Amino acid sequence: MENKENVLFPLSDFNEETYGDIKENAVENGRIIKQAFKGSFDIVVKKGYCNGKCVVFANCDGLTNAQRIADYAIKPLLTFEGDLPEENPLDFIQDRIIYGTEQKREKSLDNAIKEILRGTLLIFVEGQKECIVFGAQNPPQRAIQEPDNEVQEFGSREGFVENIKTNLTLIRERLCTTNFKIETNEIGKTSKTRILICYMKDRVNPDTLKEVKSRLEAIDMDTVLASGYLRKALDTKRKSLFTMVGQTQRPDTLAAKVCEGKIGIIVDGTPFALIVPRLFIENFQTLDDYINRPYFCTFMRGVRLLAFLISVFLPGVFVAIGLFHQEMFPDDMLYNIVIMESNTLFTLTIEALIIHFVYETVREAGLRMPKAIGHAVSIVGALVIGDAAVTAGLIGAPMLIIVALTAICSLVSSDLYQPISVLRIIFILVGGVSGLYGIMIGAAALLINLASMTDYGVPFLAPATPYNKTLWRDSVYRASMGKLGSKIFDINGFKRGGRQ
Repeated sequence: MENKENVLFPLSDFNEETYGDIKENAVENGRIIKQAFKGSFDIVVKKGYCNGKCVVFANCDGLTNAQRIADYAIKPLLTFEGDLPEENPLDFIQDRIIYGTEQKREKSLDNAIKEILRGTLLIFVEGQKECIVFGAQNPPQRAIQEPDNEVQEFGSREGFVENIKTNLTLIRERLCTTNFKIETNEIGKTSKTRILICYMKDRVNPDTLKEVKSRLEAIDMDTVLASGYLRKALDTKRKSLFTMVGQTQRPDTLAAKVCEGKIGIIVDGTPFALIVPRLFIENFQTLDDYINRPYFCTFMRGVRLLAFLISVFLPGVFVAIGLFHQEMFPDDMLYNIVIMESNTLFTLTIEALIIHFVYETVREAGLRMPKAIGHAVSIVGALVIGDAAVTAGLIGAPMLIIVALTAICSLVSSDLYQPISVLRIIFILVGGVSGLYGIMIGAAALLINLASMTDYGVPFLAPATPYNKTLWRDSVYRASMGKLGSKIFDINGFKRGGRQ
């Protein structure tokens, strides 16, 4: 049978035509650009003269600042009354006529066409095999706002946006040092998506940086439209529900992680930046922890860790005890549970699966629907469905309480919501089949899986295993700022074989 994959849009059909080097004929260069975009109305190609010498301008109307182009490039050049020198006229134009700090030269017509799509103005001069790339970017972008999913009580109210230059500026203003390095790359055969690799030169592990670059260069994708496209290439090769690639929408968080020796990756067109490598304990840390006092910070991290354990194990443990270990319930509680569950149609396992399915459905509906309707969906799910299901005898009230508590706890660590949702279902099934013995075996298997995860030479469960005294100052327990400020968060110590 013929393979139907990619029949409509096979990747081989996306090969772009190449145009070679820039021609001496400026009008010919303009004609080639028009042909390359096949008459797209937003590609503007105009011809003019500077003291009798033909000059061709090309830009993308929606991505450039028309006023800047007119005032600082086109008008000064077309109204220039002197003579252009025969030797190096482009140098003369850049130094004496047009105004702008962002200027460069390009010899390849293919690269020049890419520059048009990045919001620049191309200036072709008759008789020259180079063109001037004049920076006039003005892409559409939204205002800088506070992230919705990483709200901080005392931190900054700024979050990343879709423009890569704006995101870079947000980090630059927080790291005023020449050791902060930024390397750029391009990924995607069709999308040509720009990415930035950010790190501190004096703190990053060279081997880790080399590994990240090699994994990014090995990506063979047609389009990259979000940072999540890169996760599979950057993530550990071990099979696990968890990941060692972090994600953030906050520039202050990314700046802090880069100062710890980690590597940040910013993708053009998305407000989410990636951080590698990421430890398991970091899912329970927030920026507010470094603003609050140590005792309160330690308490809140303990609460978050406890909420994670509740969200993963509580439904499965309740099902296991209710089916196999009823003697563990107090007599009064057991009596009430028996009375309530005797009026339902399903077993505890089926009840738990049904109510979790309903919860996930209501959550997904509230997430994808317009915000004005999303609140109504939440009210219907919480009041109408929940109360009616208990009254009708479809589910018991104890199970509804368990699921509600579990749902709240799963939202405490939003980055872990996906693995929590899957693990919760797994432990419900395990508890319903083999009781607490199955729960303990499943928990041991989960712990072994977490302990076996090592990527970029860094253990996922550090500093617990292997134990690292330096990193332990900032784990569940948080030391005072005096002790934290006197050391660098040496995440790369494991790769060098050192344990402090």
